[in-house]
Amino acid sequence: MARIETQESIAIWAEQAFGPAVTNARVVGRANEEMAELIRAATSDKPIHELIEEAADVVIVLYRLAARNSESLDAAIDAKMALNRMREWKRDGTGHGYHVRTDKTGAHHG
Repeated sequence: MARIETQESIAIWAEQAFGPAVTNARVVGRANEEMAELIRAATSDKPIHELIEEAADVVIVLYRLAARNSESLDAAIDAKMALNRMREWKRDGTGHGYHVRTDKTGAHHG
C-alpha cells in the first residue's frame, strides 16, 4: 500500500535528509530554485509526469516552510480559497486573472 504523505511526514523527512533549515529565506530560496525547474519543465518537451513531479517538489519545499513555522499549509490554502471565492475577479484572457480591488470609497480597481 502506498504511503500517504503529510506536511509533518515531509518535514520530518527533510530534516533527517538535509538537517535543520537555517532560515525562512533559505527555504523560500530553495522553493524558488524548484520553481525554476518547474518553469524549465513547462517550457520544454518533457512528459507531463515530469512537469507534475517538478510541481510536487515546489509543494514539498513549501510544506517544509510551513512546518518549520508551526503552520499548516493546507489550512492556509483553505483559508485563502475561502477569501478567493468571495472576491470579484477580472479575467486576463489567458485562463488566469486578477482580483478586483476596491478602495475605501468602494470604487473598483483592476
